[in-house]
Amino acid sequence: MQFIDQAEIEVEAGTGGDGMVAFRREKYVPAGGPAGGNGGRGGSVVLEAATDLQTLLDFRYARKFKAEDGQRGGPKNMTGASGSDRLILVPCGTTIYDAETGEQLGDLVEPGQQLIVAKGGKGGLGNRHFLNNFNRAPEKALPGLPGEQRMIRLELKLLAEVGIIGLPNAGKSTLISALSAARPKIADYPFTTLVPNLGVVRKPTGDGTVFADIPGLIEGAHLGTGLGHDFLRHIERTRVLLHLIDATQDDPIAAYHVIQDELAAYGHGLSDRPQILALNKADALGGNLERVEAIAAELHRISSLPVFVISAVAQTGLDSALQEVWRVLDGVEVEV
Repeated sequence: MQFIDQAEIEVEAGTGGDGMVAFRREKYVPAGGPAGGNGGRGGSVVLEAATDLQTLLDFRYARKFKAEDGQRGGPKNMTGASGSDRLILVPCGTTIYDAETGEQLGDLVEPGQQLIVAKGGKGGLGNRHFLNNFNRAPEKALPGLPGEQRMIRLELKLLAEVGIIGLPNAGKSTLISALSAARPKIADYPFTTLVPNLGVVRKPTGDGTVFADIPGLIEGAHLGTGLGHDFLRHIERTRVLLHLIDATQDDPIAAYHVIQDELAAYGHGLSDRPQILALNKADALGGNLERVEAIAAELHRISSLPVFVISAVAQTGLDSALQEVWRVLDGVEVEV
């Protein structure tokens, strides 16, 4: 499945129906008077969050959405029918912006949550509204007003409680496949993961927690280097960050600092998000416990965080790291 997390679409609400000029024509009623009805209101364009959608892929092919126009007013003071609203389904976690001004219009997080992005135009008044003592037979009616029309930008941010971050090839995809039923593409070269992967990990209580394998960040990600902006965006909604560090690389401490610097430079409170450090691929050091312990001790010294030594491939040390994840999640409330 192709992952599309941004889209621009044009939305146009319906035009209100015109008011009508009409007069009563009844037998034995010599002065029936004006009886033109009002036009119906135009339909609005409404976005709704849906749980069965995961990407914005549909909007790559359909870019313009229009609601139905209101109907013209009728005789005998009958109001025209209102136009039907145009309902557009989007994934949960979609943020909506005005494409021209950049103003945030709304944030659809909960299933069924709705947002009106273009209001329908009002129907025009029929001639019965212009009856007065000076004009007993008005032949004036108003046209319906046009509906709102605008370009909007949709941005999808993954709704995951735990974000797995780290440099390319740190073992994030391997870890999420070991913890959940997710089966991302895994290989021994950087940037294997080009789209975020989601996996549900069961807590001891039986509840499911969503983990997101965020594709590898690199130095300069906050400036958009690589696919930095695209992936940093998805970390914004996470409550806890599981920072994975490859123990086999030349300088694991420098790798730690690269990610921390990118989180701080990007902003949005990411550097303040609770983190859990995991030193991965310990099994690949051939039993060199002294090196592993030295790296873990230095990471603890500079971060003041506990460091969990794990191997996603051998699936060792995962239980202890998960227990820390559950502990932190239970005590953390993050505004996302």
